[in-house]
Amino acid sequence: MSGIGTGYDLSATTYSPDGKIFQTEYAQKAVDNSSTVLGLRCKDGVVLASEKLVLSKLLVEGSNRRIHNIDRHVGVAVAGLAPDGRMVANRAWDEAASYKRVYGEPIPGHVLCERLGSYVHMFNLYWSLRPYGATMLVAVYDKNGPALYAVDPSGSSMRYFGTAVGKGRQAAKNEIEKLKLADMSCREAVAEAVKILHKVNDEEGKKFELEVSWICDESGKQHQRVPADLLAEAERQAKAALEDSDMDD
Repeated sequence: MSGIGTGYDLSATTYSPDGKIFQTEYAQKAVDNSSTVLGLRCKDGVVLASEKLVLSKLLVEGSNRRIHNIDRHVGVAVAGLAPDGRMVANRAWDEAASYKRVYGEPIPGHVLCERLGSYVHMFNLYWSLRPYGATMLVAVYDKNGPALYAVDPSGSSMRYFGTAVGKGRQAAKNEIEKLKLADMSCREAVAEAVKILHKVNDEEGKKFELEVSWICDESGKQHQRVPADLLAEAERQAKAALEDSDMDD
């Protein structure tokens, strides 16, 4: 075990001499190499958007979902390994249902994310388990207002105004930083999110589809898919903006 990474990456319970846990870093790499997913917290809610490559012409549109409902006031978007993300989403659903059954009210966003982070972190503590290769972006609209959280493979849970994960995360974050999210409505944010995903997509020649949801005043503070007509208009504007940009170049 003289080389860094040799022998130290066989278990999630083993630290390297540099203080790293390679299994957790490998799980994070699975997220970093996946399709881009972003979240925007606006003045009236939260928008989640995911890019999904169409792997086959035979694939039914809308398959391989990346965005899931957890409760009426909570939705999640998954980056990384979709089956891993689905398992974490199922756990989030269980936590939300359990909290409502015990306390008689919807689970607050920060409580859900702390519980979800603890659950994910558990898979970094035992040699017989492997870390989940998925990051969850959690959109919540509770009694404290709209909020956006991210739970990564290490179990860290953080709150954001806007963030992106996946292959195009850095370029997407640069674009998000230019937005005035505090003054932006979710309807405006949908257009911006679609525009960003089209702009950072680097898979030339490969068809992809977008999955976009929101939880805001317009949706009745419930997590829902963005209406098809609004998404279609946002895609039309995004493609037109990219064409204009190419002509200017």
